[in-house]
This record gives sequence, C-alpha cells and structure tokens, in this order.
Amino acid sequence: MNEIKALLFDVFGTLVDWRGSIAREARALLAPRGVAIDWEAFADAWRAEYQPAMEEVRSGRLPFSKLDALHRRNLDAILPRFGLDRLDEAARVELNLAWHRLDAWPDVAQGLARLRTKFRLAPCSNGNVSLMVDLARRNDFPWDAILGAEFARDYKPKPIVYLASAAAFDCTPAQTVMVAAHSSDLAAAAAAGLRTAFVARPDEHGPGKGEQRANVPVDVSVPSLIALADRLGCR
Repeated sequence: MNEIKALLFDVFGTLVDWRGSIAREARALLAPRGVAIDWEAFADAWRAEYQPAMEEVRSGRLPFSKLDALHRRNLDAILPRFGLDRLDEAARVELNLAWHRLDAWPDVAQGLARLRTKFRLAPCSNGNVSLMVDLARRNDFPWDAILGAEFARDYKPKPIVYLASAAAFDCTPAQTVMVAAHSSDLAAAAAAGLRTAFVARPDEHGPGKGEQRANVPVDVSVPSLIALADRLGCR
C-alpha cells in the first residue's frame, strides 16, 4: 500500500446511516400530518428500489439521470404501498431531499480528517454532486473533490466510475483505494484495478443486518475509519 495516493469512498451505508436517517426524516415530515407507519420499513422499501432504478440507466434503457431524480421516481413508486398516494407535491419534494440530510456514522468525521493528512480524498458514490456536497457540509466531510457517478455519467459498479475517479486525481488504479462497506462494490473496484479497503457496518440494514466482513478478497479490512487511519499510518 506504499504507492497509494488517493482514497475513494462509497457513501450510502459506508459513511452515512441512510436507514436511520430516512426513517427519522420521514417521521418528522409525515407524523405531524397524521401518518403512522413503520418508518424503518418505509426506508427499506425506498432503498430497495435503488439498484433496479440505476440498472435502468446502466443498461441504456434510461438516459443518465441524477440520483435525486431516480430517488423521486422511486418515492412515487412506493408511496401507494404505505397508503400515501395522495401525498402532495410539496411534501414529496421535501421528502426526497431527506437523502441530503443523512447523518454520518460516529467514526467518520475523525477518520476522514486523519486520512486526509496523508491522502487525497473523494466520494466515489452513486449520489449526485449537490447531494454529496450537502452531506459533506452537514457531516464535516473534508473532500478534496466530488467524484463518482455524476462525474462519470454512469453508475457503479460500471468500471468507468472507478477509473474516472482515480484519473481525476492523476492516479493510476493501483495508486487508488476504494473504501466501502459492501463486498460487491469492492469486487467491482478490484476488477477495475483499484486497491480495496472494507469497513464493517454491521447495522446498516438494521441491527446486525449489515456486512460484518468482506466476502471477497480485499487489501485491508477494518471495523472503522479510525482503524483504517491507524492501518495506513495517519496521525
């Protein structure tokens, strides 16, 4: 790992608790309107539409669309399942922006600050630029650039997303580490030639329902970003 110059990060699940945050935001917006549903189930249902929607773009069936637009499409699709098909447009717009207000896991801000003392940092996320900027401002993510899907005009796990992000830092794939809590993301990054670091997020999908260990070969496996900073010699 001595040649590493840049670290790229998955964001949803790896850096931020999307499930708890979406459940909280939905409750805050809808409970005052008299809505009483299983908020975590609502978050799960919305997230379950994530990969199928991006596959429409990856396959060419849809032109490239920002994740905000796909999230809104997915929101409209799931609202009837929760008896919310009459939710007004203003509420739908505000609810869709909940993805811009996700909270980071407790180790993230400190871990990123330490890692930045030695490496260039950027998200390599499927989230669009404005979404990534809002999450960074909310959670003190010290990015050197905003990279990923909107920059590459495609969605992970397509190789171009990883390769374009590494190239933006004038790094070869071998000089770049993809950091993620998802084995599938790391497998795709490794296939594109990047080095890989797995960060365990065992509670991403609910208590004990996230990945506790990688199920593919990785260069580094750690329980937190603070542990990753330790492993990479960052003070």
